Amino acid sequence: IVAAAKALDVPVAAVMAVNEVESRGLGFLKDWRPVILFERHVFYKQLASRKIDARSLGNKYPGIINQKRGGYAGGSAEYMRLSVAVSINQEAAYESCSWGLFQIMGFHWESLGYPNVLAFVKDQQENEAKQLQTFVKFIQNDDVLLKALRSQDWEAFAQRYNGPAYAESLYDVKLARAYSKHQAELKEAA
Repeated sequence: IVAAAKALDVPVAAVMAVNEVESRGLGFLKDWRPVILFERHVFYKQLASRKIDARSLGNKYPGIINQKRGGYAGGSAEYMRLSVAVSINQEAAYESCSWGLFQIMGFHWESLGYPNVLAFVKDQQENEAKQLQTFVKFIQNDDVLLKALRSQDWEAFAQRYNGPAYAESLYDVKLARAYSKHQAELKEAA
């Protein structure tokens, strides 16, 4: 995390805050599968972009394919949702999950330099160091995110990182609180 903060030229507490808010600081479940969150509304879009009839499939699997966010099961139960999605279309399913410590969406695979989403997923399954490297590259590739993280503009960061519904989940508030907490802890430890 210290090296990531240095690479991004941000305070260590800023990286720690994103890590805490996005994944509670854990990149893997107890069974060693990466922490994921399956996004049914993203799966709907990913299927539609492949000319697959997402509307009809959504009628059959509304918890898996839906234009609305939600349907989350949490923890290892997200893998049950993912397995149903994989049976419909593996690549679209993997692109519709956020992965690991920093919950980077699978559909970013190409902009992160991966040859395909399967290579992205393989890296996220390997270890937390790979997940952290993915986060660094993700932030470096987005000037708006990088600027917001450097200035601790948590509203701008949350809006760009979590999407337009960030305020419903108070992501900006959670990030600001986590940042303050980690800043105080690091100052106390110094």
